[in-house]
Amino acid sequence: MSDTFGIRNMTDKATYDRLEKDVTSVKNDIAALTEQITDALNAFAADASKQARRRYKDARANAESAMDDMSERGSAMMGAAQDAASSIEESLEEIITERPLATVGLALGLGFLIGIAWRR
Repeated sequence: MSDTFGIRNMTDKATYDRLEKDVTSVKNDIAALTEQITDALNAFAADASKQARRRYKDARANAESAMDDMSERGSAMMGAAQDAASSIEESLEEIITERPLATVGLALGLGFLIGIAWRR
């Protein structure tokens, strides 16, 4: 009976050692897998950060370009309005100098019409 007990203890010891090796192997595999997942997540985060910065720079460049374009258009419109105002002023000066009595009559007529409209 003691021989049977000795073989059984050896079998149990051998099984225990094998299981211990297997558990250690699984722990090492899990640690390696955890490291790979961490590396993959870090790479993903770095890539996402780069893309976000690139898109921000593109959006900012587009906004600055649009603002520059609007500024140029505004300046062009202001210049056109100033030219038109100068042209109208020159035309009015010319008309007033050529026909002073007609201009005074027109001014009186407009004043009279504005006065009537104001009263109502």
